[in-house]
Amino acid sequence: MEILQEVTILLVAAVIAVPLFQWLGLGSTLGYLAAGVVIGPHVLGLFSEAEELLDLSKVGVLLLLFLVGLELAPSKLLSLRRDIFGLGILQVAATALPIGVAAWWLGADWWTVILVAFGLAFPSTAFALQVLSERGELGARHGKAAYAVLLFKYLAILPLMAAIPLVGAGLEGVSSTDLLLGMLQTVLVLAAVVVGGHYLLRPLFRTVAATGATEVFTAATLLVVLGTALVIEAAGLEMALGAFLAGVLLADSEYRHEIYANINPFKGLLLGLFFLAVGMSADLGLLASMPAQLLGMTAALLALKLATTYAVGRYWGLEPVGASRLAAALPQGGELAFVLFSLAATYGVMGATTMDIMVAVVTLSMAATPPIVALNERFLAPRLDTDTTRAYDDPSSEEGPGVVIAGFGRFGQMMGRLLHSAGIRFTALDANPRQVDFVRRYGNEIFYADAAKPEVLQAVKAGEADAFILAMDRVDDSMRIAETLRRYYPNVPLYAIASDAHHAWHLQDLRAEGVVREAFTVSLGLGEDVLAGLGWSQEAAQEAVNQFREHEAVLMEERYAVQSERTSLKPDDEERAAELENLFEADLDEEPIDSEQEPLDESGTQHP
Repeated sequence: MEILQEVTILLVAAVIAVPLFQWLGLGSTLGYLAAGVVIGPHVLGLFSEAEELLDLSKVGVLLLLFLVGLELAPSKLLSLRRDIFGLGILQVAATALPIGVAAWWLGADWWTVILVAFGLAFPSTAFALQVLSERGELGARHGKAAYAVLLFKYLAILPLMAAIPLVGAGLEGVSSTDLLLGMLQTVLVLAAVVVGGHYLLRPLFRTVAATGATEVFTAATLLVVLGTALVIEAAGLEMALGAFLAGVLLADSEYRHEIYANINPFKGLLLGLFFLAVGMSADLGLLASMPAQLLGMTAALLALKLATTYAVGRYWGLEPVGASRLAAALPQGGELAFVLFSLAATYGVMGATTMDIMVAVVTLSMAATPPIVALNERFLAPRLDTDTTRAYDDPSSEEGPGVVIAGFGRFGQMMGRLLHSAGIRFTALDANPRQVDFVRRYGNEIFYADAAKPEVLQAVKAGEADAFILAMDRVDDSMRIAETLRRYYPNVPLYAIASDAHHAWHLQDLRAEGVVREAFTVSLGLGEDVLAGLGWSQEAAQEAVNQFREHEAVLMEERYAVQSERTSLKPDDEERAAELENLFEADLDEEPIDSEQEPLDESGTQHP
């Protein structure tokens, strides 16, 4: 009954604290920490100690490292290698070096200096990703930069976790030969895990997946995580290293997404339990006995990481507002510091008192992160955000523009790639400064400019363009540009993408040589795949799509002739519903599409 009571208390604390802290804008992780402090031995005393709970909840850290490993597919590492090994190294080094100097000046031994420097330099994945995700900034440039830094810390911490047991053994008088043999044993164990996992894990999951039992698949995943962690621990290394390696080994497998979906709820629950346990184990007596020292060290850590991360972000090419948001997301010590410091204390590499002080500083820095983010967004970011006053580029050029592409989003980029592969010069214009900055980093010629302005079209020599591609599906912007082009350069061939039939008709009024409705084209491509999936032959599916395309072209011409003079550019829902009803009635007059063969059943047999 006691176990049920403890579980109930934990659930009640989480259910009350986490929504409250999220409502306050402070994040769920801080809610877990605060709940742990309240129910722990130093406040309400509902739990006399947190050691057993902390040991159990470390499974959440293992699952977190496993899921991080799942994200480290070789292809992703390759695409992010510049940010991971460039920005990541700069951020960690710029932060760790002054921390290490301060620890050395205070009289710490060399290994304590190294562990404290890196342990405090590594930011918190849980806090940073939560902050960026809640604000919808993971896809922004500073969000991707933060992600690269977080990935690097997992790579950088591996040698530290592998070295601590060896150093601990060395401190007890083990000879250098034994240390070398231990290092060789470590390398062999890691190699065996990597090679064995590469050849065993996929067949294992293939066999389990064939059973169709989701719960067995989840159990197999947990078995792989914990089993690999235990194998690594048996070799004298940290279990977290094994969990991380298991994720990396499955990062390129076809089961990665299924594994992630099944494990993520366990990770979230157990990681929340981990933060609850950290809150319980927070030594408030230590804070009460030396408040000035702890608060001063925490403030110094936050100030240092904010300044260095901002400087590194600016050096790496981030805009001032992006660098400030990157710094605000990464000023805290991370959850891996708990693992690193406790491991070091266990092997005698770090003193227990030093560990308690460092854990307290990390916990306080985590608690300070949400207010820092809020203050940055309230006061600093608006003053640094210069997007609204940024001057347009001057797209003037001595040579002709070739093909002009107005709008360089997904459609414009595809057109640009096609023209580039065909050896045709193009000039791209886009009115989104962030989009322009992002595309320019990859060597594309694109200008931040509003193509609806006559002076921009004049500067880009639109009158000499071989063609003008209007690659914007936003109706208002598209029509402004098309009308300006036709007013000043009526003879330039105009090709455009349209959001719907009404948009297409208005573009036809402006004598566009080619108008493509994006949804129509995509739907036909998908429709062909659907028909093939239903048992039609590929030839029959293609013929059906071509027949429907011709039928739609005739309908478009007929509707254009009678509606273009009176249709609105943005019809309301009632107008769209009436139009759709008329289209279905017109489709009934068309000859039914024939599959040219009867569909196949599951056995491949045709039935009349």
